[in-house]
Amino acid sequence: MSSEADSGRRTLLIFCDSLSYYGPTGGLPADDPRIWPNIVAEHLDWDIELIGRIGWTSRDVWWAATQDPRSWAALPRAGAVIFATSGMDSLPSPLPTALRELIRYVRPPWVRRWVRDGYAWAQPRLSPIARAALPPHLTVEYLEMTRAAIDFNRPGIPVVASLPSVHIAATYGKAHHGRAGTVAAITRWAGEHGVPLVDLKAAVAEHVLSGRGNPDGIHWNFEAHEAVAGLMVKALAEAGVSVSDSRS
Repeated sequence: MSSEADSGRRTLLIFCDSLSYYGPTGGLPADDPRIWPNIVAEHLDWDIELIGRIGWTSRDVWWAATQDPRSWAALPRAGAVIFATSGMDSLPSPLPTALRELIRYVRPPWVRRWVRDGYAWAQPRLSPIARAALPPHLTVEYLEMTRAAIDFNRPGIPVVASLPSVHIAATYGKAHHGRAGTVAAITRWAGEHGVPLVDLKAAVAEHVLSGRGNPDGIHWNFEAHEAVAGLMVKALAEAGVSVSDSRS
């Protein structure tokens, strides 16, 4: 830890959901060189701190930024911050997020399995008429609280955010009607605060919608990760980060 600080190497602090660390066959370690965070970090010649979990929304990013000591440790040496969430925010959720997440705590185990199986049956059938997991106005409220808190501690640090990806996941009934509202809300917020945006749909749609991503219909192949990395580098440059390619 101290050697990193003494070396003066910067860190790219990334708050994310599973899209940032899943590949075509499942989840990968945070140091896998094929996922976009490490491609960007190699481009910058920086370290990364990847803070995230499957299913995270922008609300979870707020909790992580304010409660996770890894983010506290990374922020002083961070050269930029990326909010790589909002996808889960916009996905349909037949149950309120808080109730859905309580399923894991149901006891005894046989009841938990019964509840989980029942929800798995209901989710694809109810998703076409369900609301987004997080209403757009709450997505931007949490993004702004997080951005403001980070800026208070590191005034002027470059921040990049993202717009939701797309999916063809049968587990969500291939429904994504909440995306448009989330996109509109984040775009307004980003414009008000000068935050460059990466449209994940623009990077991954051709892979995901053609069925060339992960068979689950929501996560990406490595070509999509490369495409996301390219857009992230451009957004970081727009935010004021020097992005001369250290690999050339």
